[in-house]
Amino acid sequence: MINIKPIKAFDDNYIWLMTTNEGSIVIDPGECVNLIKIIEQKNIKLDAILITHHHYDHTGGIEELLIKYPYLNVYGPNNNIDSIKSRLIDGGLLNVIGIDFEIIEIPGHTLDHIAYFANINNSPILFCGDTLFAGGCGRVFEGTFDQMYESLMKLKKLPQNTRIYCGHEYTINNLKFAKEVEPDNIDLIKRYNDVLDLRKNNIPTLPSTLSIELKTNPFLRADKNNVQNIISKKFKTGINEKEIFSALRQWKDNF
Repeated sequence: MINIKPIKAFDDNYIWLMTTNEGSIVIDPGECVNLIKIIEQKNIKLDAILITHHHYDHTGGIEELLIKYPYLNVYGPNNNIDSIKSRLIDGGLLNVIGIDFEIIEIPGHTLDHIAYFANINNSPILFCGDTLFAGGCGRVFEGTFDQMYESLMKLKKLPQNTRIYCGHEYTINNLKFAKEVEPDNIDLIKRYNDVLDLRKNNIPTLPSTLSIELKTNPFLRADKNNVQNIISKKFKTGINEKEIFSALRQWKDNF
């Protein structure tokens, strides 16, 4: 039995609580008030904390969790968060609660950013923080546009049925922008309408899947002629995929 539950935090963050028959882990606890309530109400045994990057809205709850559950191991990238006890690198393997996670370094949003990928009985999952979003990608704060592009290309190669658990409920705004890029994309229009219905009922739009991202997320579609054409016309740039991606990301920054 595997259960992955979104826990709301701040305005639009999701903390992910993953439970198997062997225990539970939490991914990116920016705060922990709601998380601790759920742990206590359901008598959950929390085993570990997984961190994708150093931003406070993904790490701010670590210390309080360690005070309450001092036995927890904290896994994460090489950064300035002293409470991370086990540092992870690209290509490394992490086994927790009976799950084998592969570590994928994905710099761009931050330089320390990593993702956790596991293929569980041919049902792959990805915890990708603020790099790949439903319908979009993260802002480039510390890295370069080229780094973010290369990171997304790593994720693009994962199995298409990979379920994507990212860190924010940004989907409606991301898809509004995507429709500006590809106004005639039928898959995108349907997805946007479906997402509107979900949010009207306060239902999370996550997880997404890589297959739907490949059809509707412009940041994974810099190789498509219609995306290249609109970007080259709007920004007078060439059709090099990295240039297309950079122009897309800068357009989104000002959208």
